[in-house]
Amino acid sequence: MSENRNEHEEISEQISQLIPIGKNEDVEFSSEEADAEDLEALQRANAADSRQERQGS
Repeated sequence: MSENRNEHEEISEQISQLIPIGKNEDVEFSSEEADAEDLEALQRANAADSRQERQGS
């Protein structure tokens, strides 16, 4: 059992080194380059932010 755990931890470490995981990455939004899906996503994000702010009050 311990051998499997060590193998799993080793594989997880290898994967984390191969796959960059971004946290809190800044993404620049360009309205000039935005398509309809980008604008829809922006509207959904703004609506979600508004819902969260109302729930936090």
